[in-house]
Amino acid sequence: MTPLAAFGDYPRVKVVHSFEELLATPFADGVNALCWPRTLPGDFGEVVKGLGAGEGIDALDESRLANLRVSAPGREAIEVMLKDLRRLRAHDLDPVLNCIHGYPRDEEPGPVPTDVFSFHADSAPVAADTWLCTYFGAASEALDNDLARRRVDIPETRAELLKHYGGEDDDGFREYLSENFYDLHYAPLPGARLFSFGLGNLWRVATENPDSPVPPCIHRAPATSPGEPPRLLLIS
Repeated sequence: MTPLAAFGDYPRVKVVHSFEELLATPFADGVNALCWPRTLPGDFGEVVKGLGAGEGIDALDESRLANLRVSAPGREAIEVMLKDLRRLRAHDLDPVLNCIHGYPRDEEPGPVPTDVFSFHADSAPVAADTWLCTYFGAASEALDNDLARRRVDIPETRAELLKHYGGEDDDGFREYLSENFYDLHYAPLPGARLFSFGLGNLWRVATENPDSPVPPCIHRAPATSPGEPPRLLLIS
């Protein structure tokens, strides 16, 4: 893989200029990621510092944020996040704001890792999209579908999965792949470029669902090292 590139270079990404446009623009013509680029006011780092030490994924409710003792720039950052929560809820979405100190890893990843550090597509049984914004810390990363291959379609990986399954490559095996989410994970092709979702940008990306007119957006949580600051992430 080559280093992260600007998301505007990718034909599957469409840039919009308002929340209303982000909400109303349909996925079409192969575009599976919509981005509203934003430069946000406020000090999100101060918010993270005020939240204190933690571990794992810490879900933040509005009352906790409202009562946080911060300066005016920190308060401005909090108001930005609360506004995003409310605008998504107003459209029957269920957003969550997380302070992420670390994600759980697969204890026994096997032939296909299924944690959030693996490139994957979100899935839903009905029409639904994923919304997300990274306010602080490392931003989410994505991979163009044309530069990726499902891990279950790699012959060596599929053969190993068949050994784990203990049967034939039939409908039962395909159900096994789906039940364990193996079929939602992808490997970058040689030389594939990643792109970063960036900080402050609000994204709406396509999921794997029966009614989607486009392939799902392939993305992952960024790989982080010990000692790096936690992430502030809005996701719905």
